Amino acid sequence: MSYWLRKIRVFYQNGDLSSYLQEIQEALRKSIFEEPENYLLNVNEEEYTEYKVNEYRIEPLSIKYEQAYAEHNEELIPAELFPRDFFVYAGKSYPKMVIYFHIPVEGELKLLTYTPSTRLLWTEEMFIDEYKSELIFRRIQFRDSIEEINRDYESTVQKLKTMEAYVNEEVNGFNNTLRTKVEEIFRRRKQELLKRRNLLSSLVVPIKRSENVPETFVIPPPGVKKKIAVKPQVFEKGFTPEPALDMQTYRDILKLIHEMGKEFERKPSVYSGKSEEQLRDHFLMLLEPHFEGSATGETFNKNGKTDILLRYEGNNVFIAECKFWRGKVSYLEAISQLLSYLTWRDSKAAIILFVKNKTISDVLRTIEEETPKHKNYLVFVNKEDESWFNYRFHINGDRNREVKLAVMAYHLP
Repeated sequence: MSYWLRKIRVFYQNGDLSSYLQEIQEALRKSIFEEPENYLLNVNEEEYTEYKVNEYRIEPLSIKYEQAYAEHNEELIPAELFPRDFFVYAGKSYPKMVIYFHIPVEGELKLLTYTPSTRLLWTEEMFIDEYKSELIFRRIQFRDSIEEINRDYESTVQKLKTMEAYVNEEVNGFNNTLRTKVEEIFRRRKQELLKRRNLLSSLVVPIKRSENVPETFVIPPPGVKKKIAVKPQVFEKGFTPEPALDMQTYRDILKLIHEMGKEFERKPSVYSGKSEEQLRDHFLMLLEPHFEGSATGETFNKNGKTDILLRYEGNNVFIAECKFWRGKVSYLEAISQLLSYLTWRDSKAAIILFVKNKTISDVLRTIEEETPKHKNYLVFVNKEDESWFNYRFHINGDRNREVKLAVMAYHLP
């Protein structure tokens, strides 16, 4: 037998597929927990997640039946393998033609040895050629007619196809949830490490919801008062804590901006013709009373012509840029400009676009097509609304310092 040829009982050899998948998940968890602490605290979460997903993703089986081929060889066959109607003597062997069927296989060959949760009550002895990546089984030509072998081959292939489908259904289910598993394990481990250093609550920016907010339109009142918490992030050397806007407050800010943007669209006669600065001031007037107090006595303020800032100890924790849409080049430049203002790890930002074009659909399509072309782009996160896109970027010069960027476009023809 070839060094690369391994005998197996197909879809049975190594037990249940579910147990194997559980072993992989445990190996994933262990690999993350065994990472150096400094590395986990500093690595870019999105890039690390992508790396782990690629490392632990299982390639489903793809058995290439259409590429199958056969080889034959005369071999001595033990009498015990002959059909009962043959006159042979026990213990003796007789020469017969043996046909070997070779079927190329792509994906993880090991999957051929596990039993899926849904299964056929069938298995048989076959071979795996690990060098050529082939599944091989043999049939002995006992009779002059080849039809019996053909029927047997077709029956075997049908069983293989059925079991392959069952295996891949289970494997694809594992792969589809892999990213979520990696993110959960990574974040749980990182939180443990941060708590161990007693930094989780070391910095807090106590910005809270105001109870009495003058309303120009109805915004659903929050169930609880909100505050901006500064979450500790750590440098690899020195573990210097950095402030970060917590995600829930970030979403609250974006929702208020989005409601105001939709209000612009609903009342074009009121807001059309205003400058970027004037439109920006409407956002400021809405945001300021919804959040009160901060570590520095500042909440939202304006800087330059179009910025909306939330600052902590003199540094930008949140920044929004208000811009009229002037094409893709200007749009990408606006992203670069905004990123140049940010230095903290896990910064949060928004670009608010006012679209004067007759239709907004072409602009939205351009945003989706052009955003990934920016040199600091990491990944698209989701689409909250038709004109609200969430992305992740990194700050200039450091891919481990991530910026959560919302791009929000509103139609003001």
